Amino acid sequence: MNARRDWLSSALAAGAAAAWPGAAFAAAGSPPEEGGEHSGSLRTTVTKQIDLRYLIWVPEPAAQPAAGWPLLIFLHGSGERGGNLAKLKAHGPPRYAAAGRRFPFVLVAPQVDVGDSWHSDAIEALRTDLVARWPIDPDRVLLTGMSMGGYGAWNYAVAYPEQLAAVVPVCGIGNVERAGRVAQVPVWAFHGARDAVVPIAGDREMVRAVRAAGGQVRFTVYPKVGHNAWERAYADPALYGWLLMQRRGRSSR
Repeated sequence: MNARRDWLSSALAAGAAAAWPGAAFAAAGSPPEEGGEHSGSLRTTVTKQIDLRYLIWVPEPAAQPAAGWPLLIFLHGSGERGGNLAKLKAHGPPRYAAAGRRFPFVLVAPQVDVGDSWHSDAIEALRTDLVARWPIDPDRVLLTGMSMGGYGAWNYAVAYPEQLAAVVPVCGIGNVERAGRVAQVPVWAFHGARDAVVPIAGDREMVRAVRAAGGQVRFTVYPKVGHNAWERAYADPALYGWLLMQRRGRSSR
């Protein structure tokens, strides 16, 4: 990913703002009956109209749990913005899903336009639509994101903590003034100690603030890694095992 600084000052404020009233959304298409990779889109109106295109990977229906599948939403970084959904397969869980790995959860990777950043209300509109239309367990909604998506993951978690079973920000920064809102949400954050694009100091501050509010946060720091902490984080099988143990209101930290 070609990381850029142009969104760093605005991404935090965009997602951390209080929920916008009157959000509306419309989804395109109906869920297919078979598992595998599919695509979709959603148009949502918050402070402005936002179109979220997305890729979605669904396990085979025969293995579906009675309560529905866990849902993992992956938020990309600044380099994957635009209109080409194939760019979403470059990093994170979508990279492995595109290569044939079968996850025991529904994986959704939305995409924002060039110049845009992650808006918490748009992510919430997407979550609402996915839970309504797909066989998803609403108590097992998981969120992760890298770089710009790491900002987005922290921001959504403080805006909508009641909707999440767990959140995994990777090389992101959160709003310490609202850290108490995520104290009851299981968090596993990742960062590279040598990150020169999103310095680790901001993530450390957020982790400390959540812990001070009573939250229990796992914080993995890679001492010799720069801004590409996502490569090691998403390659770790322990992360997926931890995510699958989480359930809203009853978690394993």
